[in-house]
Amino acid sequence: MKSIALLLAALLSALAPAAVSQTAPFPTPAYSPNRPLHKVATLLLTWHDSARDRDIPVKIYYPANAKSPCPMIIFSHGLGGSREGYSYLGQRWAGDGYISVHIQHLGSDDAVWKDAGIAAFAQLSAAAANPVNALNRALDVPFAIDKMLALNQQPGSPIHGLVNENEIGMAGHSFGAWTTLAVVGEKTGSAKALMDPRIKSAIAMSAPVPVSAKKPGVFAAIAVPVFHMTGTRDDSPIGETVAADRRIPYDQSSTPGTCLLILDGADHMTFSGHMFSGFRQSDARYQALILPASEAFWDATLRGDKAAHDWLYNGGFKSLLGTQGTFEIRSGG
Repeated sequence: MKSIALLLAALLSALAPAAVSQTAPFPTPAYSPNRPLHKVATLLLTWHDSARDRDIPVKIYYPANAKSPCPMIIFSHGLGGSREGYSYLGQRWAGDGYISVHIQHLGSDDAVWKDAGIAAFAQLSAAAANPVNALNRALDVPFAIDKMLALNQQPGSPIHGLVNENEIGMAGHSFGAWTTLAVVGEKTGSAKALMDPRIKSAIAMSAPVPVSAKKPGVFAAIAVPVFHMTGTRDDSPIGETVAADRRIPYDQSSTPGTCLLILDGADHMTFSGHMFSGFRQSDARYQALILPASEAFWDATLRGDKAAHDWLYNGGFKSLLGTQGTFEIRSGG
């Protein structure tokens, strides 16, 4: 029984996204935007989509002292995650003047594996293979955008007047990266139209590339700039994607401003943290690259910040990256 327990802990350590430990060091950014950092507030809500009879829990990170409308980012967690994960991104982006809305996707969230014991791996595998979960994830995104825009118009809401409705981005990790690419134009085979034209740019971390997605043209219709992030050890704990294939969405894309970061030695959970092993020093080193790079990407593609654009696309980030990885850019960025 002891060996089974150890195996389960190892599997869940690789599968369940979690927030970075609150005692972890917070890296100082190499790229600093030309505006003060904001005080960050959070809001927990659970919305109900009556059309699908589905709840959508969210955690909203927002700049509490913002004086003007802010760009908004919708974030989608990986398989087995929750709205509480990826807090290092939500905190940083909100501190930089963005509203970061972290959706929890019921059916592929942490409820799938919690209390499942030795069946956790099988439960997660089943959730990932269920096409209903994939479709619901993609449909959760426009619903969340609609709800946020409604709050933006609602007097008395903490979000009232804070959202710039013309500056919306989308980001996600693993299954959340699939969700991200689906709503910006990836061909999914769904009979429903999943693309949301309100989304102007996206970040896809560890995007899944199953055999069906290796066909030419699957990602070619994506017309917004996407920042793809992965690592040399980014094999899927569940699924069939190997690290080398995670560049395929980038290779099939021709949209100017699309870019690809491959971090040397980074694994699948680098972008989310580890539930059982806790914070790792390598996470701090990688996040010291992920945070300023993502910040500059949002500033360049949503805010139209020329300084951020030049830093990201014209050598500033490559200088920071050094030998810790590779960075590729689609021409016109």
